[in-house]
Amino acid sequence: MLARLQSATGRDDLIEQMVLLPEPNKPFSKKPQKAEAVNLIVAYDASPNSHTALDIAFWIAHQTRLATNTEVTVQAVYVVEDNQSSQYPNILSFPQEQPSLECQVSEISKSVTQVLTQPKLQTAIAPLQQADIILWQARSLAEEWQGSFKSHLRFGPIATELNKVVKSEAADILFLGCNSVNHPMIGALGSNFPCAVLGIPSSIEE
Repeated sequence: MLARLQSATGRDDLIEQMVLLPEPNKPFSKKPQKAEAVNLIVAYDASPNSHTALDIAFWIAHQTRLATNTEVTVQAVYVVEDNQSSQYPNILSFPQEQPSLECQVSEISKSVTQVLTQPKLQTAIAPLQQADIILWQARSLAEEWQGSFKSHLRFGPIATELNKVVKSEAADILFLGCNSVNHPMIGALGSNFPCAVLGIPSSIEE
C-alpha cells in the first residue's frame, strides 16, 4: 500500500516516515489468514492532522481496491476520555467552538455502562454533541471516497479503546495524525499492538 503511495507521490521516504509501529510478527488470531476484506482504522478528531490521516487512508483504500479488487472499509474512531482531558494533544482532543449541528452517530460504545443522574446527563451533553459533529465531518469526507465507511464513538482511555476497535474489527492498519515514533500515543499503544500503525509524513502535515 505504501509502495503505491510512494510511487504516486514520486518520493522514496514515505515508508520510513509513516510506519510508527510495524506490523506484528504474528497476525491477530481472529483475523482469517486469507482475508477477503481490508479494514483501515483512523483515529479521528477533526484536527488538521487527523484530516490528513483520513485523506491518506481514503487514498490507500481507493488504490488498493483498484489494484486488487478487494473490498476495503475505512473506519473513523473518535474517543471521548472519561476524564475529558486528553493526554495526547493534536491527536484526539476536543475542537474549540464547533458549530451546533445535529446528526446521528452510527455506532456508540461505552466501556462501562452507568446510570446518569440529571446533573451528570447535563455535563455529558456537550461532549456528545461535539462527538456528533466530529463524526459527521468524517462521514462528510467519506462521501468523496464512495466506499465502505463506518464510524465509532468510544468512551475510555484513548489507547485502550483504539486497541479494542482494532481487535474487534480485525484491522489491518491504524492511522494516527502524528509523525513521530516518540509521540506519547505510540508509547501508550505499546509494542504488542495488534496491527501496523501509520502516521503522516512531516512534509504534508497540515
